[in-house]
Amino acid sequence: MTDQLNANGMSIAPGVVDTIIAIAVEEVDGVAGLGQTPGSNIRLRIAGKQASAGIETEITPEGKLAITLHIDVKYGYVLPDLAAKVRQAVSDALLVQVGVEVSSIDIYVDGISFQQ
Repeated sequence: MTDQLNANGMSIAPGVVDTIIAIAVEEVDGVAGLGQTPGSNIRLRIAGKQASAGIETEITPEGKLAITLHIDVKYGYVLPDLAAKVRQAVSDALLVQVGVEVSSIDIYVDGISFQQ
């Protein structure tokens, strides 16, 4: 996230929002983990900061969040159903914990995990 988010009279640091999103995503059954966003390693080297792997957020003019997620999934799950569960989990977590509405959540499946 590039800008600080203001919601319900609070200023929320970008890392807080990314952490809430990451926890919500990883708690969904069938998600193996967050992937890497394109260029995240380059941003990490140039900025000297930790990039949130697999999460990109942008504040819309209406004050809502537009989110892009890169995830790895476990083999055997129906991908459209899994994506719907991830969208619901992230949207609910942000609304309940921070009071922020989500305008969109785009999900990219970067890999499949074949775990025993």
